Amino acid sequence: MSNLGQRVVAGIIGGALMVGGICFSEWTYFLLFGAILFFAQKEFYKLSIGDGHAPLTNLGGVIGLLLFGFTFFQQKNLIPAQWLVLLPVLLGLVFLVKLYHIENKPFTNVAYTFMGIIYVAMPFSMMNVAAFSQGNGYSFHVVMGTMLLLWSSDSGAYFAGSKFGKTRLFERISPKKSWEGFAGGMALALVVAYVLSLFFTDLVLWKWLVIACVMVCVGTYGDLVESMLKRSIAIKDSGDIIPGHGGFLDRFDGLLLAAPVVAAFLTLVK
Repeated sequence: MSNLGQRVVAGIIGGALMVGGICFSEWTYFLLFGAILFFAQKEFYKLSIGDGHAPLTNLGGVIGLLLFGFTFFQQKNLIPAQWLVLLPVLLGLVFLVKLYHIENKPFTNVAYTFMGIIYVAMPFSMMNVAAFSQGNGYSFHVVMGTMLLLWSSDSGAYFAGSKFGKTRLFERISPKKSWEGFAGGMALALVVAYVLSLFFTDLVLWKWLVIACVMVCVGTYGDLVESMLKRSIAIKDSGDIIPGHGGFLDRFDGLLLAAPVVAAFLTLVK
């Protein structure tokens, strides 16, 4: 099967799982995004190890899942916000464990352990904040709409860039990205934002338009940051678990920088 064929088949199957998990209930959303976080963080640590570092993959993964779980249960008002003070305590364990490892550069490996938590786990945890930001419990409108805008941005950029792309956007990091692709992603995302405002009424039109701009602009930077990571260790894809799409980091790289911005916007702007 061609790469485009693999992308289409994997996109349909993955999209169906995403839509079902997000829309069915907050608990299926929790399991779905927790699983994505687990595999994405595992990919990051695997890349770090391949580059000669030794992060604490198990402890970092546990802390990442606990961060995601704490924010979800706190946003759902099942635990008090005070429980979040336990997270710095857990982060301190990374230093203690590394203290008993004999390594040449232990603080470098501590830093890579923290980076897996900050770069991967924190953005997915911020999606919990966005999901409960409207004050009426879990809003699948917010989560599903954000993901649809991410996908429309990627799709618009891919097809417009393939057809019309000539002016390089950031050639040093990503030679194939173009301003024409960026414009195509923005155009499609704005159209989708308008359609979302008609059916996903938890947010008004102007907020959907703002989120569309965030997903395109900040999401593009997220894509470039992940490309910078891959170029620094000379690999093409973060993984091969998703046929035609690479790994979980490849598929959700735009969300990693955009999710905190979306959560902040929906929390601070009422």
